[in-house]
Amino acid sequence: MNAKRYIYCLLGMMMAFCLTSCGPDEGGGFDPSALVGHWQEGTVHEKYFDNGTGYTWDTADDVSEEEAQPFEWSLEGDQLIQEHILFEGQIVPRILTITQLNAFQLVYRDTGGVTHTFTRALDIAP
Repeated sequence: MNAKRYIYCLLGMMMAFCLTSCGPDEGGGFDPSALVGHWQEGTVHEKYFDNGTGYTWDTADDVSEEEAQPFEWSLEGDQLIQEHILFEGQIVPRILTITQLNAFQLVYRDTGGVTHTFTRALDIAP
């Protein structure tokens, strides 16, 4: 096999690997366990726990983690559903479409078409 053909084959395999590792799994969705953890986009933080609960806060709004907005979450295919629990007991659903989820990055699109890109945050104990 000549060098040019070898390079094209290698590039093709690398692209195939990236496309399969960066997208949904073979079942048509993302692995919910990959979502568990602390994610950050600028001043916005989201934490997901393996029991289907989580919370979000925005330090730009002078909100700390202790004052975070709780939610329950589920992941079905590429649809991430957050049900935010308000003080009055009301539940406000937020439906998001995940386009990328891996160990380092969470990317989703909200119903308004806005894309949000989060990176995994490291929690450091005080």
